[in-house]
Amino acid sequence: MRIVSMSGSLRENVGKKDAKALRRADLVPCVMYGKGDQKMFALKQTDFQRILFNPEPCFVEIDLGGNKFRAMVKDMQFHPVTDIVYHADFYELSDDKPVVMSIPVHTTGTSAGVMKGGKLVYKQKRLKVKALPANMPSEVLIDVTPLEIGNRVKVQDIKGDNFELLNVKTSDVVVINSTRAAATAETTEEAPAAE
Repeated sequence: MRIVSMSGSLRENVGKKDAKALRRADLVPCVMYGKGDQKMFALKQTDFQRILFNPEPCFVEIDLGGNKFRAMVKDMQFHPVTDIVYHADFYELSDDKPVVMSIPVHTTGTSAGVMKGGKLVYKQKRLKVKALPANMPSEVLIDVTPLEIGNRVKVQDIKGDNFELLNVKTSDVVVINSTRAAATAETTEEAPAAE
């Protein structure tokens, strides 16, 4: 799992007035909860670019006055016009407490059905994964090599050693759909056989 380091400063005052002053200084008001007391702090607006503009999931290591905290982004609010981060909530990680994250789905191999003219279709591009922070995968990898046209991989078909998928077990993740080219190839193969 990718880890993004951020450095922030604890907030002395809390409230709308203080939050507006932080935003004017190009800082984002943040809160972290999970272990012990909530921590109110501010991070630089530019630090969020490494989270927002990268599709890979990540954990965040936040340095607050020399104390480092491992966390994950729980929620972000954006300005309705400019799309800058207005507020961020973080959840502090514990080694013994599982967390839930949205993890991207990737495929490996070339499907037998695709080789025959079929099309690989992602029905779900991300899956909800529950795992301990140390076991959280950065991707859910599916081997599509044996899939023929019409075959599909459901959530229940994906086995993870140290994580659990929370999506509906019978929902499709990837499907090999037939295409016109594949249908034409099938009819031309069947025609000589019929003669």
